Amino acid sequence: MKKLFYKDSTWAIILLLPNILGFIMFTLWPVVASFFLSFTEWDLLQPIKFVGLKNYIDLFQDETFIKVFWNTIYFTVASVPLGIVFSLMLAIALNQGLRGIKFYRAAYFLPVISSMVAVAVIWQWIYNPEYGVLNFILSLVGIEGPSWLTSTTWAMPAVIITSIWKGVGFNMLLFLAGLQAIPEHYYEAADIDGATWFNKFWNITLPLLSPTTFFVTVMAVINSFQVFDSVYLMTQGGPARSTSVMVHYIYENAFQFFRMGYASAMSYVLFFVIAIITLIQFWRQKKDSIY
Repeated sequence: MKKLFYKDSTWAIILLLPNILGFIMFTLWPVVASFFLSFTEWDLLQPIKFVGLKNYIDLFQDETFIKVFWNTIYFTVASVPLGIVFSLMLAIALNQGLRGIKFYRAAYFLPVISSMVAVAVIWQWIYNPEYGVLNFILSLVGIEGPSWLTSTTWAMPAVIITSIWKGVGFNMLLFLAGLQAIPEHYYEAADIDGATWFNKFWNITLPLLSPTTFFVTVMAVINSFQVFDSVYLMTQGGPARSTSVMVHYIYENAFQFFRMGYASAMSYVLFFVIAIITLIQFWRQKKDSIY
């Protein structure tokens, strides 16, 4: 027992055990249980009924599911590139040796740690068609602003803008770390050769930032497919499901309609979509890597 007490492996197991048990109970078991439930019908009250592939077949015949799937694609295609571009631009601007630069870095990161509830309330005020600041600014240049969150055309762009604003600080921080890891002598050599700012950005900064850009892109795509809180708090998926996304529809089926099996099947479809897109990204990164 004394030899066992002094073994590193014994203490490693003891210290890791709470985390392992938590992972099994709150992550692994729900994943396995939801996979089983995806082949059943269950409303939390009646006994579980095995239905095979019926839920998966019904999914692709469900017009609402198809609509929310394309809404999710729309959100991803719009928010990911814009968020990455804005984050990179901010990181480059905040990588300068200006006075008070630490304050600006903290200010741009502040939305990331802010509650989504508070962010949603603030942006609902901004988007208010009658006394919101956004429509007021548009009116100053002769543009009549729309009813942002109640318009089937503008509700999704409004949610996208809010989501980008909320998350841009985190990606900015990652890009900033990547920029500061680039050796300065590359830029000094480029200055000697007479390279312009754009030449240095295109031929030095972007290539050497590719690992950071890859990580940011993968995480941004995964997070965009899992967007829920901004949609739920700002629009409840409306109007006319123009902002309803996959996770919101999963939530509705599970906890409002009590279709647990159907919601579980939808969750696994979402999982496979994210997994396939992520694998494609890794394959492209490996193929196009400059290292």
